[in-house]
Amino acid sequence: MRSFVFIGLFGALLPLAFVQPFVGALLWCWIAFMNPHREVWGFAQNQPYAMIVFVILVAACIVKREPKRFEANAVTVLLIVFAVLITLTSLTSIAPPALTWSMWERLIKTILGALLVGCLLTSRERIHALIWLMALSIGFYGVKGGIFTLKTGGSFIVLGPPDTMITDRNHLAVAILLTVPLLNYLRMQSPHKWVRLGLMVSMGLMIVAAVGSQSRGALVALGATCVVMWLRSRSKILGGVLMAVCVAGTINFMPQGWVDRMNTISTYEEDTSAMGRVKIWQASWLIALDRPYTGAGFRGPYQQSIIDEVMPGTTARAVHSIYFEVLGEHGFPTFIVWLGLSAAGAYYAWRLIRLSRRRPDLAWAGDFGRMAQVSMVTYLSGGTFLSLSYWDFYWTLLIVVAATHACVVRALGAEAHRPEAVPLRLRPAIPGRSKPTRGISTGALT
Repeated sequence: MRSFVFIGLFGALLPLAFVQPFVGALLWCWIAFMNPHREVWGFAQNQPYAMIVFVILVAACIVKREPKRFEANAVTVLLIVFAVLITLTSLTSIAPPALTWSMWERLIKTILGALLVGCLLTSRERIHALIWLMALSIGFYGVKGGIFTLKTGGSFIVLGPPDTMITDRNHLAVAILLTVPLLNYLRMQSPHKWVRLGLMVSMGLMIVAAVGSQSRGALVALGATCVVMWLRSRSKILGGVLMAVCVAGTINFMPQGWVDRMNTISTYEEDTSAMGRVKIWQASWLIALDRPYTGAGFRGPYQQSIIDEVMPGTTARAVHSIYFEVLGEHGFPTFIVWLGLSAAGAYYAWRLIRLSRRRPDLAWAGDFGRMAQVSMVTYLSGGTFLSLSYWDFYWTLLIVVAATHACVVRALGAEAHRPEAVPLRLRPAIPGRSKPTRGISTGALT
């Protein structure tokens, strides 16, 4: 039954996506971020939904005259450069070609989709709608996981939907924590009391879910998220108290097994899993030194034959670090461009805060800039311990930040060029009057 409901909803949205391309962009993001088809069973689980939506979205953008523009900003340009560089590193890859080109194809589609979505972010309303969709897509699993953790007493691990970027508990936990600031932004912007309350409860459940994933990397990301969110909050006393109560209450709720696992962070030298990660980081670094311009290609560090060439005795495995994964797979030039994406997003977020100061009409952009900074810190800190280097959700967030900056700059520019009232000028003296009269041109009244 669930499969038929999803197929019916998807089929009903497709015509609307063709009529309104931005609806198609939202549908594309929904399929890409939430993967709702993984929540059904049977025939509906493995259909090419993303490809269908992408084809319709491209066709709609060509046929329809809906407002769209390509913003050549630092994020979009770096994303295009990154696409070019991973193409070159794939051509010189020493990893199995099937793995390399499969990964390349998926990533190029992701980048094209993200850029196309960015072209349609031409107004505050569209930006706000996309943030809502992003928050709800990951928030669904956060709220669901939080309830599951509370019901089971934290005795079981919270996992993401199967066969997706966030299946792994480490990936899901960081995704949830990255989304919490977005929910907080929506809470600040909502005029409805019950919506704000619902978002606050959802944020609490998402923190419970992140802790319930029993991911040690998530605990590190949670600490970074709380510190930066507190620094970026307007009400530091109330915000600090609420975060402290929520986090402390969740940790105290968890069973002893969770506590014992988290305590291994301080004794990582004795943990086989942790030391395995350190060794694969070293191997990835050596691959980058051996092939500084191209790396080993996609999935290079996962191949035992490649690891044996640089660090014999180390077992090939998932790199579990966004930094060492990109370095080992693509070398230093691509790594610099990849890192530049976050730097560009951080710059635009900082600019949003600066431009919105003493501007009540732009306060929403400043709030989003602050919360986007928190999300970036969450990804960059939590990503130290997981392989989530090519996550479309994070790239889309950076594109939304850049699009918001462009929207604010356009608004300020339009205001600066707005015709001012024509200044008062003296008319010639009329005979019979001792003083000239003041007159106002009709242009000043229009």
